[in-house]
Amino acid sequence: MESIVVIPTYNEAGNVSTLISAILDLGQFDVLIVDDNSPDGTGELADALAGEHPGRVHVLHRQTKTGLGRAYVDGFARALKGPYQYVLQMDADLSHDPGYLPTLLETLRSGEVDVVIGSRYASGGGTVGWPFKRRMLSWGGSLYARLVLGLKVRDVTGGFKGFRRVVLESLNLDRIRSNGYAFQIEVNFLCNRQGFRLAEVPIVFRERQIGASKLSKAIFWEALITVLRLRLGDWTFGRLDLRTLAVNWRHWFSGT
Repeated sequence: MESIVVIPTYNEAGNVSTLISAILDLGQFDVLIVDDNSPDGTGELADALAGEHPGRVHVLHRQTKTGLGRAYVDGFARALKGPYQYVLQMDADLSHDPGYLPTLLETLRSGEVDVVIGSRYASGGGTVGWPFKRRMLSWGGSLYARLVLGLKVRDVTGGFKGFRRVVLESLNLDRIRSNGYAFQIEVNFLCNRQGFRLAEVPIVFRERQIGASKLSKAIFWEALITVLRLRLGDWTFGRLDLRTLAVNWRHWFSGT
């Protein structure tokens, strides 16, 4: 296989078997589960599936829960030890439909894109099962990060995405400081700053049916502060370019 899907897990025993089976049925991807010592037995279930599918399902056990960002960094590092040319990532809670994976992969294979994002906010994308407040929080957070950091993608916080191998090899992943949803913002920012080509394909995100959401106020505040930290650390030294903000604002609402 030339492609692998990295999936961090914590207490996803009700979802992991269904998700892994659906991905393997596509016939195009290996799977790496990065489990943070889940007390509900998620890691053991993943081990059992790895035994049933040797060479296709891999499990990385982390001893403590140190955050989503570190789980992805460790997962990416493990994936890069293999022969994979494309590394994709997704949530374990079935909010991300694995049926979109082939589209993400084909977008990367086109040779015109280095990073592809499964976007809730691209034309044709959306969310199902979210209350109005949650939709506005997510949409507003993406807009805020986009305007401040000068990013052209609309779904800045989305976690359903894929990378060409060279992208992850070029990023200094160990220097990434953010952990929650801010991790997605920081990675997008670094990829954009290094000149990699980012693109979006529309997806429909469905609220989880089993298990509890990991969203918290701490994650929200981390994302807010991370955007400012990245901007202040940029070459502008914190001076917001109003012309850039205006262009980004028009781009967001015009759909161009």
